[in-house]
Amino acid sequence: MADKRNQQLFERVRTHAFRTLSFEQRQTTNLHLDERIYKKGETIGPPRQKILAQRPSILVFADDDPRANFSHACRYLLYDASSGNLHREVPAQFPPFVKAKSKTLRSFHEPVQFFDKANLFWVKPYFYCPYLIPAYKRYAILYAGMTNKRHLNELEFLYRTLIDIYSFDAKNIQVLSYDGTLNTQDGVQVNWPGDNTAYRVKIDGEGTRAALEGAMDNLKSKLKSDDLLLIHTNNHGGYDGTPGTANLCTYPSWDGYYANDFANKLAELPKFGKLIVMMEQCHAGGFNTPVINKSPATATSVASAATEPNNSYVSADGNWDPFARDWIAAQAGHDAFGGALAHNADTSGNGRIEAEEAYDYANSIKLAADTPNFSESSEAGGDIALGQQYKVWWWWCIIIHEILQKQYLNLPPEEFYAKVRRLQPKLSKEFREQVTSVVASAFRKS
Repeated sequence: MADKRNQQLFERVRTHAFRTLSFEQRQTTNLHLDERIYKKGETIGPPRQKILAQRPSILVFADDDPRANFSHACRYLLYDASSGNLHREVPAQFPPFVKAKSKTLRSFHEPVQFFDKANLFWVKPYFYCPYLIPAYKRYAILYAGMTNKRHLNELEFLYRTLIDIYSFDAKNIQVLSYDGTLNTQDGVQVNWPGDNTAYRVKIDGEGTRAALEGAMDNLKSKLKSDDLLLIHTNNHGGYDGTPGTANLCTYPSWDGYYANDFANKLAELPKFGKLIVMMEQCHAGGFNTPVINKSPATATSVASAATEPNNSYVSADGNWDPFARDWIAAQAGHDAFGGALAHNADTSGNGRIEAEEAYDYANSIKLAADTPNFSESSEAGGDIALGQQYKVWWWWCIIIHEILQKQYLNLPPEEFYAKVRRLQPKLSKEFREQVTSVVASAFRKS
């Protein structure tokens, strides 16, 4: 009997919530009913919002901007659990769950939807000339806190790009996400949607503040004066409504890691060569100035998906955040599905993708709702490239490309690039020795 009464109450609540929407909102707002009763005094949603049930209540979560990452404008409609009458509407920034979406939270009006299994074609990317082993070391921290599948997808795309295209040492890449596994708020996804193969990214720890600060601490004894560090932050971000309050959401409870705290932690690193930062989360632009001001690197660049007051947005298929995806694509030389870029990201024509060029590419094809922004410590900051240190002679590259192309066509990319990484040190050494010998012979006195 009680269950039947609850169902009648739920139906009354659903009907009222729908009727509160304007005609325009009915096309853009997703409504979700939490099919449970919140007790008086119970916290609703992440603790950081400090939203409490003032009486036994039924919740309708109104998501007014479903394609935006959090934090973004949303509302909690609270109905009296006895009468079903609306008694309170609370503006919110985060969804009404802490980790994974509650099983009792069910959508009942969803004009904005994402495709779980979009039918998209993947093509093997063109093979680019491999880079030589650099003279200095390169490190990367890839971070997502309250991770959704799309955020994990971007971590994977960037990880593959660093390993395959730029020959980063996997031991120098620290990846932190959600609960320290391939799990996400949306559950587990077996294959990466780019080429439908298993994820290759190695998750080293949870997406907590402590883990992120630990990753930076881990570099204190490693970074040298010429080294390069890439930091990529993903997932969601918060903003308290006034300048200087942008923050990065952390696992497990959406708590914010504020931009000034992040920058102060970064300042603890020893002086090193180059810092390139790419941030995808909402309100990420609030990190630009603090990072530039506190960076111990000689040259620094920061690319962010959104200005401090604004949100970053999700692709129509729900698999990507366009700015992060396109920034990584510029670095990779191909999109996530192996296809050609919209245009050549190497606008300087120097054979390498500089930080500002990657930003310019992502910005040139951005989703209309995104507000990307870029900061650099100097012209050198904008010139930072993940492969900038490499010097190759065009004719040598052509020869190597021709030889390796045959192998590339016959092997999966992961296997091919693994073999190339093992080959590079020997190839570099023998090439240098042979060129040295040939040049010496040519200039030897008769």
